[in-house]
Amino acid sequence: MKTMRTLPYLAIVLMMPMLASSLRAQRLPHDPLTRAQASKIAEASIDPPLRVKLYTTYLSEHADSIKALAKRADTAARNHRIASNLEDFADLMDELGSNLDVYSDRKADIRKALKPLSEAIVRWQTVLHDLPNKPAFDLERTDAIDSSNDLSDQTKQLIQSQDAYFKEHKDQKGQQRALPQPQ
Repeated sequence: MKTMRTLPYLAIVLMMPMLASSLRAQRLPHDPLTRAQASKIAEASIDPPLRVKLYTTYLSEHADSIKALAKRADTAARNHRIASNLEDFADLMDELGSNLDVYSDRKADIRKALKPLSEAIVRWQTVLHDLPNKPAFDLERTDAIDSSNDLSDQTKQLIQSQDAYFKEHKDQKGQQRALPQPQ
């Protein structure tokens, strides 16, 4: 009789791992931006230079956060936070890179936002290279460095192509999107 009473408990214990894994799978994806930041980015969708400036600001905040964390005592919790922040940092740089692709294709004049971005990337790369080599966040650091290198290359190329394009198309200076040309 005693085994009959323990059977429901045994079933519950055996089902716990399945329940835990389904709860983990239902977690919402993490957004590296706060709601307020995401809202400002969304509002700036019609103003490419402002949107690039906002991304630059938010990425600089992430870099400052990573730099501050690196100065703290070396603990597992700190290393986990650095790893998480590095993932967010790389994701934001990749997201900005995607936006730059769109603005480049649309021939949006974002030259004024590119110079501060280019200067900020150099600062971000310094922060990333100054991080200690720790196995706890080495992969995330490498990914962030790769993202920063890609963004740096893309920004330099975009500055050159935009300068050349708007030198040739002076009438389109300051435009935010490509306008159909009369044929």
